Amino acid sequence: MSYQLSAVVADVELLREQTADLDHAVLAALRQDFALLPVTPQLVEELTGALPDFHPEEPTVEQPFELVLSPALSGLLDRWSRRGPVAYLEAEFAGGLGRQASAVWLGGRLSWGPRFDSAFTLPREEWPINAALVRLGAEPGRWLDPFAELGLHLERHTAGWLAHGRRGLTADYWDELAEEWEEQQFPADQQPERPGPVGDWGIP
Repeated sequence: MSYQLSAVVADVELLREQTADLDHAVLAALRQDFALLPVTPQLVEELTGALPDFHPEEPTVEQPFELVLSPALSGLLDRWSRRGPVAYLEAEFAGGLGRQASAVWLGGRLSWGPRFDSAFTLPREEWPINAALVRLGAEPGRWLDPFAELGLHLERHTAGWLAHGRRGLTADYWDELAEEWEEQQFPADQQPERPGPVGDWGIP
């Protein structure tokens, strides 16, 4: 199963304030009062006045993102980060193999990263997306890591996140559906034991 991500993540109120007047901004709810803003070509054009550029080669440590973070786009993230930390996240996986990269802006400048990984030999908390989410203020909880704690495993591509945001779904939507189904299928004293929140979500 594949997974693809190109998104800005930050505090939900910060993103609401910065994107309120944009036609192509769709915010998808995450846990812990964060939101995810899918980065689409239409959004980049609306934000910068130009269509996005993409690097022709596969991302590497030296060039961690597929999306070219132009001066106009980087400057926008600089300005947003004056209100709080903002992260840009990219990931692409298929069959358990892939890559992820992240960077964090704070106080009007790039404050951490970019970081890239495709080997995943470091401890899980040091993977680029997990490390970026911690720098945003994500706190540990009952889930495996910050990626799952905030709910980044719930949709697997940009179209899914756009639908998630447009439908106003919460990060706990799928858990709520499962609980509702179980309540309908089983008497209260015969509820099945549900699996714990530990897994790799198809991502190394």
